[in-house]
Amino acid sequence: MQSSTIVNNATIHTVNHSDFISISSKSHTHPSATNRLKRLIDIIGAIVGLIITAFILIPVLIATLIIDPGPIFFSQIRCGLNGKTFRIWKFRSMVVNADKIKHLVKNQAQGNIFKSTDDPRITPLGKFLRRTSLDELPQFWNVLRGEMSLVGTRPPTPDEVVKYQPHHWERLRVKPGMTGEWQTHGRSTITDFERIVKMDLDYQRKWSIGYDLHLIVKTIGVVLNRKGAY
Repeated sequence: MQSSTIVNNATIHTVNHSDFISISSKSHTHPSATNRLKRLIDIIGAIVGLIITAFILIPVLIATLIIDPGPIFFSQIRCGLNGKTFRIWKFRSMVVNADKIKHLVKNQAQGNIFKSTDDPRITPLGKFLRRTSLDELPQFWNVLRGEMSLVGTRPPTPDEVVKYQPHHWERLRVKPGMTGEWQTHGRSTITDFERIVKMDLDYQRKWSIGYDLHLIVKTIGVVLNRKGAY
């Protein structure tokens, strides 16, 4: 099934499929998406991040084998810049068949986002990984590939995007980020999707290299205080 949406004089065509969304848009992307200095910072940060991930990999692997046998990594299709789909990587924090039983978990968030304060699919090891944000370290690979940035917006899933209203598409004008406004200003305590969209658009208005660096430093503080996701 295909539908069209007009946003800022640009036509966006969406194709609803189990794990795919195709979006074609003539609108210009946000300047941050093509800024060379931002990209250079992303590459340097991704290389450093992957080195850190390599050191964490073995302990996480051993803990996974002992506490929750199964794959160490979790991957999922997400929507990035202008809705282009890509495969995101994380350390697995849920049971192996988590996506298949998602419908059994009550969504406590409002709008096109899924959140549950006591998600039974999260493993004991996963709770630690999420609280410390260690589960997101593999995303440095997505940053190195250019699919994500160190700073941006939360990458939505295709089933969330097909429900978007016209103004929601504006948040996809930037690359998805490992951190951003939402992660540094409440994260798991913010469950209203419209508020998240507002924060994403605020980021676009305030964006500069200096502001990105500010959010990166602030993220480090949030992680050290273990204010990760639930």
